[in-house]
Amino acid sequence: MNRHFTPRTLRGRLALMALATCALWIGVLTTVFNIALDKRLHGQADDVLRTRAEAVAATVDVRPDGRLVVREPTEDRALDAGVWIFQGGTVVEKPPTAPAGLETRAAHLAGRRETFADTEGPGSWRLYAFPVDAPARQGHTPTQAGTVVSSVSLDPYRSTADTALIGSIALAVLLLATIYLLTRLVVRRALRPVAAMSEQATRWSAAGAPERFGAEGRPAELAAFAGSLDALLDRLAAVLRHEQQQAAELSHELRTPLARIAAETEWLTGRPRSAEEQETSLESIAGAAATMQQICDSLLSEVRTRNAQTPGRSRFFDVAHRLAERNAALFPDAPPVTVAAGSSTPGGTPEVSIGVSEDVAERILTPLLDNARRYAAHSVTLTCEASAGEVTVYVSDDGPGVPEDFVVSLFEPGRRARPEDGHDGAGLGLALARRLARAAGGDIALDAAAPGARFVVTLPAG
Repeated sequence: MNRHFTPRTLRGRLALMALATCALWIGVLTTVFNIALDKRLHGQADDVLRTRAEAVAATVDVRPDGRLVVREPTEDRALDAGVWIFQGGTVVEKPPTAPAGLETRAAHLAGRRETFADTEGPGSWRLYAFPVDAPARQGHTPTQAGTVVSSVSLDPYRSTADTALIGSIALAVLLLATIYLLTRLVVRRALRPVAAMSEQATRWSAAGAPERFGAEGRPAELAAFAGSLDALLDRLAAVLRHEQQQAAELSHELRTPLARIAAETEWLTGRPRSAEEQETSLESIAGAAATMQQICDSLLSEVRTRNAQTPGRSRFFDVAHRLAERNAALFPDAPPVTVAAGSSTPGGTPEVSIGVSEDVAERILTPLLDNARRYAAHSVTLTCEASAGEVTVYVSDDGPGVPEDFVVSLFEPGRRARPEDGHDGAGLGLALARRLARAAGGDIALDAAAPGARFVVTLPAG
């Protein structure tokens, strides 16, 4: 159906579908009815012809010499109407009046056995030939001595058929109009709960209300729909609360280095400073700017991963060895990072791929390696386990581990296990790393049973 003629409302579409379905069935029934009526009328016309011909034939006697003698019963006008009696091809008796050309058509039927024929002209006629047989001699087959041809006009029958056709079409149109109106009315009443839910959603969105639809008192289909909408609203509310909480925490974390930069800048410009004081102040400003850049880069990576259509692909061991080399160059006094393959990845083959880009993989693993480097005693290990559709990375260190009272809040933004340890982190690394992993279809968890600190990173296989 042309989309320009498709109703815009669900009520209109349902009514149109019901109308189309009913129109199909009513059209089929109307056609079948009129065909059956036409056949029935033709059958009645044939019965009239046969009966009239047999009645006239009963008044005809065949003499031994083969001549026909017509007995004239009283009140035989009804029999004579539209009836011819032929002896061979000669007319013995014919109706007083007959349409032009009808007698010629009747003459063509003379001498035939039982047969029907139709004529077309100013009027439609149907003819029937009935044989009149001579008495059979012993041992001989009866011979046809004459023919009775009866005729009847089909105009009354066709008029009846046409009237029935027009009446059935008018009835079908009236029925379809009634069905369409009733369907729209019924669908409108059936969709009232949906309209009510839509109005509720409009009011709630305008007022920011925390109400929910609820399934009580609703039809089964709408109850399931309302439950799904409530679950979606709950998830959206949870996401909104999480985003608001994170925005507040990030605002706080960004405010600290920004205030430090502003204070150092004001201190530098307040009065002349020595070269050593200037260098110290500039290092402080650079450190605060680096902290802010780290926070912003992590946030941008998380947003890009969450909105990306494809997560990308990278080789785990290339990323791991690059991070290990970077750690050794930046922190030569820190424990080295060892890259190893797990039991399911024999030989440390570099063909193991993960379903995230190299940039995202680095930003997921870098906060974990930074934590491990700070608290490790002698070693930090990156281990890879490959399985069907998933890659598991273990980041382990031999340090004191995560305090038991901090495990619950380990991945909360802005939280640090030991604020007094002296490093300038914002407490966002683990939280953003987990958000990045989850946005890519994976996760990060702490293996509390392992010695030291052991983080389990699951990522999709590339």
